[in-house]
Amino acid sequence: MTGVTEVTEKRQVRMQAMLFDAQRGNREIGADDLLAQERSSDQLVWIDLEDPCEEDVHELAVRLSLPSAAVEGYLGTETNPTLENCGKCFWLRVVAVADTSGHEFTGTVLTIVAGSNFVATLHRTPVEFLETFRQGTASKGGVGALGSGSFVAALLDWHLGTYFEAVSRFELAVERLEVEVLSTEPRDCLTELRLLRKGASRLRRMLAPHRIVFTALSRPDFRPEEDELTDRHFRVLDTHYERAMDMVENARDLVVGSFELFSSQTALAANETMKVLTFVTVVVGVLAVIGGVLGMNFEAPFFKTGVIGFSVAVALMLILAGISVFLGRKRRWI
Repeated sequence: MTGVTEVTEKRQVRMQAMLFDAQRGNREIGADDLLAQERSSDQLVWIDLEDPCEEDVHELAVRLSLPSAAVEGYLGTETNPTLENCGKCFWLRVVAVADTSGHEFTGTVLTIVAGSNFVATLHRTPVEFLETFRQGTASKGGVGALGSGSFVAALLDWHLGTYFEAVSRFELAVERLEVEVLSTEPRDCLTELRLLRKGASRLRRMLAPHRIVFTALSRPDFRPEEDELTDRHFRVLDTHYERAMDMVENARDLVVGSFELFSSQTALAANETMKVLTFVTVVVGVLAVIGGVLGMNFEAPFFKTGVIGFSVAVALMLILAGISVFLGRKRRWI
């Protein structure tokens, strides 16, 4: 690694290193400056590598004395969240929600290594919240005064923000679906409900395994040498995680509620149809009774009136049907 951005024959490795200095301000530095001088307590280095090859990772490990477990954890094929304490350093792996459209949420694996006055982040695909975090902290003074643990807590809080944003998009999709269900001409929403249910389950499967990370960080025995401020940051982070889990669980309940609403609307539509069919059956039955009476083989004077009698009978049945329809509409039977 010889610069901020390096290009190889087959891939482009993107590296950004930033020095947070509480006294002199924040600035980007090159790879050669990572070990240029000893860092004071008011300085913190953040190195971000996107899609580095194995050689780049091992070179960074040598420069910063990274634990071998963290290197192997990034280079391996595991994607489950994990956290390990390696003495002077600790490393963890989390999964952030990628910014994708639709309800089929995908994840981006992010590995974070924290040591004495440095934090390294490694990921194979772009992580949007890291760029947003970098832009927000580049001009802020005092970040260098944070310890590496507190800086990791800030990164993980932004990581949880990807789940909050995903749930917000999910809730908006559910609200739009419910408006469609309650419209005067509702459409078949079963397909979209199935996709929403699948998306909610996917979010929960992505976030739930992170419990081992956030719970362990907040335990007093994980980093007993950390100061009280860092411990408080980790405890607040664990609270934010529990809140995110509650929101994801609520997202699943929203889908169930939407399905019940859809079922109720479908049942109401079926009831309306049955009411119309019942009313038509009654009217037709009454007319059939009249027709049956007129068809009896009794020699009554009325049956000898010919065309006039037939016209009167038909008119009477039409008038009776019209009165029935009028009363049915007035009393909202149909």
